[in-house]
Amino acid sequence: MNKKRDLVIIGGGPAGMAAALAAYEKGIHDILILERDSELGGILNQCIHTGFGLHTFKEELTGPEYAGRYIDMINEKGIPSLLRTMVTDIKSGDPCVVTAMNKDMGLFQIEAQAVVLAMGCRERSRGAMNIPGYRPAGIYSAGTAQRYVNIEGRMPGKEVVILGSGDIGLIMARRMTLQGAKVKLVAEIMPYSGGLRRNIVQCLDDYHIPLKLSHTVTCIHGKDRVEGVTVSKVDEALNPIPGSEEYVSCDTILLSCGLIPENELTLEAGARMDDVTQGPVVNEHLETTQRGIFACGNVLHVHDLVDNVSKEAAKAGEFAAEYIHNKYSSWGEAVRPPIPEKTKCTLPEDRDMESQLICIGCPMGCLITAKKKEDGSLDITGNTCPKGEAYARSEMTAPVRMVTSFVYLQGGKDKVVPVKTAGEIPKEKIAACMEEVRNTIVKAPVKTGDILIANVADTGIDVIATGNADKGV
Repeated sequence: MNKKRDLVIIGGGPAGMAAALAAYEKGIHDILILERDSELGGILNQCIHTGFGLHTFKEELTGPEYAGRYIDMINEKGIPSLLRTMVTDIKSGDPCVVTAMNKDMGLFQIEAQAVVLAMGCRERSRGAMNIPGYRPAGIYSAGTAQRYVNIEGRMPGKEVVILGSGDIGLIMARRMTLQGAKVKLVAEIMPYSGGLRRNIVQCLDDYHIPLKLSHTVTCIHGKDRVEGVTVSKVDEALNPIPGSEEYVSCDTILLSCGLIPENELTLEAGARMDDVTQGPVVNEHLETTQRGIFACGNVLHVHDLVDNVSKEAAKAGEFAAEYIHNKYSSWGEAVRPPIPEKTKCTLPEDRDMESQLICIGCPMGCLITAKKKEDGSLDITGNTCPKGEAYARSEMTAPVRMVTSFVYLQGGKDKVVPVKTAGEIPKEKIAACMEEVRNTIVKAPVKTGDILIANVADTGIDVIATGNADKGV
């Protein structure tokens, strides 16, 4: 392998791939992507739900579908990658030196004219939340549980309490329910949800899962395995209110309490860090304080939408290419990348569930009022686009949803393959649809778009693969 490269990108998720493609378009073709997982795509591979690509591809895709489009573009350009490769150290300079290791090459170093950091982010652990109790089995971060369910086809438990209402937690409430678990409640310490309003609707309201705002877990019961939790209401200072304790039996706790940039390598490289974003300090070219090292995506600051990750990463790739071409020496001033202000997700306490709807057509989650007139027609207000009006009309007459899940796989290196309904199905058919999906086993190979279940639950809609699955070796 060539131990000298123009550009090395650390991380093969959406940020790393977008940066590589942008640099390639700017004339830098000697690129190498280093990825610690067994395939490109990063966290998107386990995000089998829809909600990706509305800005980038102008259509709603699942995580594997979004990743697949970028992987196809990477392959078309012939941009190489080293998988199952862990980067252990980075040193800036001219050239930069990246130290990495894998089972085939052992420990090795690569000299690079520039490096792009695209390692993503990680979840906050239980230790960061100071929850009292033993350390029994059954406590998972929401992302870990998501991988167990969506990649490995394993269920973490049967009765679940979720702490934190971030989007991953809300989405996992739905996933666990669809796979047959009972989600008792979602507790959120803040007086508002940490996730998108549309996810409250389609992940909690659709399945009658209660969301307790201004509540937190104050004790975990059980020594060998979780047996239950104590949930307490908190005051304005976020302190538990004595006498508000409620015991909830469960065998599993999922923690969805925020994300932080994955910046151990950034620190090792000596880059100065930003106390606000918890990512590196960068200039207007997304270059860190270490010359020739750039950062983008969730390693720079946590994003709400993967489309924004891709957009920012493309700029980082372009700036890295410009640096390689020109080797400019002026670092300039520190500039904090624009971070979209996260809307505090609150719903009117007196909301009329019959007529006030939350649109699930896009992340905006418009609050729409739909009232029936005397002549039977609908008066719809509050939507900001035609999609909102169409959703309100459907929701008031015949509500529909798209279902995403997985089917078990035989004869492949993977245990499951992600799937979705090829269109929206009647909401009342979701349970019957999932019954068929859970009982379906398909044989490898499978490719994206293959019909795996025809006319699921007599809806006239097929279930199709949203990822590829090769035969085992």
